[in-house]
Amino acid sequence: MGTSVDRAVFDEAYVAGTAPWVIGAPQRAVVELERGGEISGAVLDPGCGTGEHTLLLTELGYDVLGVDSAPHAIELAQANAAERDVPARFAVADALALTGGPYDTVVDSALFHVFGEDDRHRYARSLHAVCRPGATVHVLALADVEPALGPVVAESVFPRVFTGGWRLERVRPSSYQGIARGEHAQAFGVADGEQVDVPAWLATATRL
Repeated sequence: MGTSVDRAVFDEAYVAGTAPWVIGAPQRAVVELERGGEISGAVLDPGCGTGEHTLLLTELGYDVLGVDSAPHAIELAQANAAERDVPARFAVADALALTGGPYDTVVDSALFHVFGEDDRHRYARSLHAVCRPGATVHVLALADVEPALGPVVAESVFPRVFTGGWRLERVRPSSYQGIARGEHAQAFGVADGEQVDVPAWLATATRL
């Protein structure tokens, strides 16, 4: 993908309630990362959406900040936190120009793949600026397999992006859960609004 997805698309999806990535629960891959001891310290959840991962990790006792460029997503995340009485923290922020930290762990669920090639490199530099040396970044991104539920990336993208100030530890096959609607539902052969599992990559990098 040469260009990034227009940011307006995301806030419009949150307002309309049609965001296919909002499943009302954390991604299984993120749950497994936490259970495997791969999340620690201060955590950043970029592209947090309606806050499922920030809420999960806050409930488990982590110091987490969820950020998103879509103001309506943050409003929904804050409402979800209030409804569940979880003291989760959220903020509107540009993932390509992050501030704050330093963070020990970054959990990116379905943000990386919305960026074009140039913005992926900007994103890696932005993460580098707010991560402490030795910090771990986990990226769950849709894999280049059809049918797809959104923008996808090839495995070869990660070593191109996480270079220089990063050490790419591994890229492993994973899965991502989303809601198939309209043409996507037809492509997957499921009823409109049904949840589907799609192939994904789970990349892990260390900040040098």
